[in-house]
Amino acid sequence: MTRVKKTIGTRGLRPVAARWCALKTGAVCPNHTPIWCRACSVSSQTLTSEVSACPSIWTLESPRTSSAMAAPSRRGSQPFDLAAAPELDDDGRAARTGNLWTCVAHIITGVIGAGVLALSWSVAQLGWVAGPIAMLCFAGVTYVSAVLLSHCYRSPSAATDGVSEDSSSGKTRRNYTYMDAVRALLGRKHVYVCGTLQYLYLYGIGVAYTITTATCLGAIKKSNCYHAHGRGAARCGSGTGEQHVFMLLFGAAQLVLSFIPNFHSMAWLSAVAAAMSFTYATIGLGLGLAKTVGDGAIKGGVAGVPVATAAQKTWLVAQAVGDIAFAYPYTIVLLEIQDTLRSSPPEGETMRKGNVVAVLATTFFYLCVGCFGYAAFGNAAPGNLLTGFGFYEPYWLVDFANACIILHILGGYQMYSQQIFTVVDRWLAARFPESAFVNKTYAVRVLPGLPRYGLNLQRLCFRTAYVATTTTLAVVFPYFNEVLGLLGALTFWPLVIYLPVQMYCVQRRVRAWTPTWVALQAFNVVCFAVGTFAFVGCVEGVVKKRLG
Repeated sequence: MTRVKKTIGTRGLRPVAARWCALKTGAVCPNHTPIWCRACSVSSQTLTSEVSACPSIWTLESPRTSSAMAAPSRRGSQPFDLAAAPELDDDGRAARTGNLWTCVAHIITGVIGAGVLALSWSVAQLGWVAGPIAMLCFAGVTYVSAVLLSHCYRSPSAATDGVSEDSSSGKTRRNYTYMDAVRALLGRKHVYVCGTLQYLYLYGIGVAYTITTATCLGAIKKSNCYHAHGRGAARCGSGTGEQHVFMLLFGAAQLVLSFIPNFHSMAWLSAVAAAMSFTYATIGLGLGLAKTVGDGAIKGGVAGVPVATAAQKTWLVAQAVGDIAFAYPYTIVLLEIQDTLRSSPPEGETMRKGNVVAVLATTFFYLCVGCFGYAAFGNAAPGNLLTGFGFYEPYWLVDFANACIILHILGGYQMYSQQIFTVVDRWLAARFPESAFVNKTYAVRVLPGLPRYGLNLQRLCFRTAYVATTTTLAVVFPYFNEVLGLLGALTFWPLVIYLPVQMYCVQRRVRAWTPTWVALQAFNVVCFAVGTFAFVGCVEGVVKKRLG
């Protein structure tokens, strides 16, 4: 730790655009401009450019060294010695360290989730031929979309901080998020559309996760009751009221977790959620395989579940397509994953290799879960593989798998919701900079012996209302497969297909009516038709269940 031995004038110095940890460094100049410190990771690149503009340079002294006054350096000399300054990338941020295998791990963690549990039901609706083909087709679509988007991580530099850079000079800027890429390549109007759909999707995930948690809690209760009193025991039934109670309990838990200050404070929760998602998906695969081998027969048929009319079959197929669309794409988080990769070899090259490995691994896993589940249960495949009571024993393993789902969803709900919370917090702070309700934080002692919690009234009100509305919608529309399919179909074409295609055409300067342009537009149109078909079918399913 260092401290300022002498402060001098700082005319011409711009404030460092990062929060400074004054208590840990004790270094400050007259206009409160900080110096670099390890604690707050202020860019030393930014610091160097700012110090060189100063009439003189601060002199620092370690607390353990002599207290003699150090003489100020001349302008233009080397800045003060910064011990162990971090290595920086070309954008002034700490050097990325991700590689191919961390990329693959992030993708698989982001893709495998609650959607995998509906795949057996989806294959059952489509049959032994169309079911696997549909999953392979969505794998191909996901891969193409990911490749197109990976080319958009770097784009020609645009005006930044009021200074225009010539994009023809070869300079590029990084697009850290999906929204950044849309803004840089397609403009503000597309940002509004993208933001609306993206945050609607994130909000819908909260509703779907609330439904799933209530279903899993009910499954644990019923599994233990069946084990104690026999399968189908009358006393083991559960009504709508009990499911509503489970949803309210989950909402109360999320209300507490929602007061985690920000996304960076919940890394431990995300790690637990990722481990749980892989665990319960593997248990579902193992149970399906064991039942298929134990029965000694492969159930199901080529045409899938038989129904009374062609219209009913059409709607079920549409819902199955929507469920598969929900399970596959990871477009929304792809650029965030690419932003973790080191620059050598180029991020795009590593990302494209990672896409191949991750999509192949995920597709193999999904085919196993979906096909073994269908082979085990045939046309009776449940909507949720672990809660539909195709499996009764070992009851403890079924209970453990459902507990893993609940733990995953506790973290997953926050992983998605914190993105909305962050956007709202920043927008309100910028819109009402003088409002105490929005910006003032009160130190509250929650429990004796624990540090005080910084309570913000705006966060308290908005996050409480957010959790309350997701819980209410889950109570009103408690339909697992239909809600998942609706979310998948809603975002499939605009976020997974249309915007990546348009951004790629702008980024690579693809001219109209060239072979590449025609192929991309044909891909766009076909996916639009599939997405629309799935969306209409899922809306029909939700309305039918609600009214019926």
